[in-house]
Amino acid sequence: MGSDIARFIGDIPEHYDAGLGPVIFADYAEDLARRVEASNPALVLEIAAGTGILSRKLRDRLPASVRLTVTDLNAPMLDLAQSKFRPGEQVEFQTADAMLLPFRDNSFDVVACQFGVMFFPDKGRCNREVFRVLEPGGVYHFNTWGSHADNPFGRIAHEVVAGFFPDDPPQFYKVPFSCPEPEPIRASLAEAGFVDIKTEFVARRGVIRDAQAFARGLIYGNPAIAEIRARGGVDPDDIVDAIVAALHAAFGKDPARMPLKILVFQASKPE
Repeated sequence: MGSDIARFIGDIPEHYDAGLGPVIFADYAEDLARRVEASNPALVLEIAAGTGILSRKLRDRLPASVRLTVTDLNAPMLDLAQSKFRPGEQVEFQTADAMLLPFRDNSFDVVACQFGVMFFPDKGRCNREVFRVLEPGGVYHFNTWGSHADNPFGRIAHEVVAGFFPDDPPQFYKVPFSCPEPEPIRASLAEAGFVDIKTEFVARRGVIRDAQAFARGLIYGNPAIAEIRARGGVDPDDIVDAIVAALHAAFGKDPARMPLKILVFQASKPE
């Protein structure tokens, strides 16, 4: 995962966690944690954990005896994730590339990933790595965003940012929504050896309590800010203000509700 599009560094983690987490990530993390809990695991690996939004939900839901290993490619994201845990909690943190996992074969009975798959440049390789580190009978739980049409906040962010740079529009907001269809992902999982592949669309209503904070997260809380600064000539705060106006126009004044829709996958390694 060497692409700059996956580099969540600097002050990005703080904006990601505070601006985006409560609006678009927390409810889906609770959903995924519930699915992991239903698998009754003993050894859980989380990949592309980001700032630990799912990690915290997993630790809160799973029995204390369950060993939780939390990984991410970006150390600054993982540092913030680690700050959410108390000394003595059963959780280990390790910087790791999801396409080259530093674990032995058959090490975990569940692998989980919240909104990370879209950023993996070689998704097939990641699937093979997850398959390798899972024990026979182990389960892979993960989710991906649906399309811009189903998640209009992503379309709004993409269009507003592009409007400031018509000759060279930043492309970040295409990436999180690049896996909206289940079949290509299902095919890749099957090719890696997974069986009993299940897919479910999950719709929610995201609550925007503070459009300014959410808009700042949409600009400063991901690598879009690096694309904006690289082009120059525009104050990122002006883009934030434009996104606030667009959010209010689309969903109303704070607090506002907006549609969200994701795909949730479950796949098993044969016993």
